[in-house]
Amino acid sequence: MNLGLKSRKGFITGGTWCVDHNKLVKDWPKEEEVVEIIEEHIRGGGSACNLAFDLKRLDPSLPVSTIGLVGEDEDGRHLFQQALEVGLETKLLLTTTIVKTQKTDAYTASSSGRRTHLYFAGTAEYLTPDHFDFSQTNARFLHLGLPGVHDQLDKPWDQDPNGWVTVLKKAKHAGLVTNLELCSLPAEKIYEIVTPCLQFLDLLIVNDFEICAIAGMDVNPSQPTDLTVCEAAALEVLNSGKMQLLAVHFPEGAFAITRQGNIFKKSSVAIPNEEIIGTNGAGDAFAAGFLYALHENMDVETAIRLGHATAATSVRGIGTSDTVESYKRCLEIADEWGWRDAV
Repeated sequence: MNLGLKSRKGFITGGTWCVDHNKLVKDWPKEEEVVEIIEEHIRGGGSACNLAFDLKRLDPSLPVSTIGLVGEDEDGRHLFQQALEVGLETKLLLTTTIVKTQKTDAYTASSSGRRTHLYFAGTAEYLTPDHFDFSQTNARFLHLGLPGVHDQLDKPWDQDPNGWVTVLKKAKHAGLVTNLELCSLPAEKIYEIVTPCLQFLDLLIVNDFEICAIAGMDVNPSQPTDLTVCEAAALEVLNSGKMQLLAVHFPEGAFAITRQGNIFKKSSVAIPNEEIIGTNGAGDAFAAGFLYALHENMDVETAIRLGHATAATSVRGIGTSDTVESYKRCLEIADEWGWRDAV
């Protein structure tokens, strides 16, 4: 699928940069219970960070830059060090002394694979549309997130309903292909913030709960995925915006719908249970594989397949990106493990 100008190359990620204090526990405790932390790692987190790291691991030669705001503190220095180690362009990853770096305590329960996030907003509350400068970039794709955790961006900005719209307008004016990533918010909050953005998106990659929330549907996130409902929601959202392609992923598989009405489906990887350590960052990994395939002008079916394969390799650790490998190796691992029955 051809998107954007061929004279442009690479990605610019923007938005959430935080430090994830990843902790592995056996079970998530009830109130006043004591649970041992089995394993702990400090890693970069957030949509702008995770997708950038994933892309560089999929293809180290790919140009990837980023926009964000971190504190001049130990966590901020840790993020810069990780960014430099993977080869990111960081001139627009800015620092501030006003507040500490955004931080997340990310607990993964080994018994269920489920994750629970407790976060400190910190620098996230100070990121504004003014931090986003696309005038010098030659990137082809923008990956932006996360609505709902950035106080200034979530509010109206100038004449726009929120700052996310302002940033997306700037990106479109600069010639970038735009994509937006979401996080776990109440459905009504997702609907409120994301709906105005739909007119300024070329792509949208979300999970089953998020697509229903954007469509204004009342869906319980703890219930199994209803593919018929998700497809109806996706068509409604696609027709409400300007996206050329919309993808929806869920544990059993994923599907994508084009502006022309073509629908592509693919089951997910049959990951061996013993390989699953934590699912934190799996959604970012799916998006990274999917977007990388589109950037390299692969077809939509291959994009879904690579999205699944990248997500599958990412769950082998409690960090968000540590276990992602080259895109060819991700596909090899997925084929070695095999694929679930067709969705």
